[in-house]
Amino acid sequence: MSFTDLFESGEHKRNIGHFASIANMAAVDGELNAEEEKMLRRFARKLDIDESEYEEVLKNPKQFPINPPNDADRRLERMHDLFEMIFADHEIDENERKLVEKYAIGLGYTDALAAKLIKRSIEIYQGGLDMEDYRYLLNKE
Repeated sequence: MSFTDLFESGEHKRNIGHFASIANMAAVDGELNAEEEKMLRRFARKLDIDESEYEEVLKNPKQFPINPPNDADRRLERMHDLFEMIFADHEIDENERKLVEKYAIGLGYTDALAAKLIKRSIEIYQGGLDMEDYRYLLNKE
C-alpha cells in the first residue's frame, strides 16, 4: 500500500464520519423528508460515499466516529455542510442545535468558540448562504 493510499483511506474515513454526522442531523426530527434525502444524496456524492456505504450509514449513523480534519478551513466547511442540512427544512430546533454543538466540539472547537460559531451561524444562515459568503460573514466582527 502506498503513502497516497493511506492518505486517501484516512480522508475517506473522515468523509464517512462527516457524512454520518450529517445523516444524524437529518434524522434527528424523525423521517427524512424529500429535501433532506436530496441533500444527503448530494453530500454522499461530494464526499465520495458509494451506495453501500450510504445505506450502511443511514442504518446507524451513530456507529461512525467524527474524524476531524486538520485545518481550520476544512472544519469550517464541515460546519457549513451541517448547517445546510439543518436548514433544509428552514428551521433549527433544540435537538439539532445540541447535536451541532457536540459536532463542533468533536471537530476541535472549544466550548466557547463552538457556542459563538453556532450562534453566529444561525444568525447568518437564516438566509441560506454559499461557502464563501458564510466564511466571510462568520469571520466578520
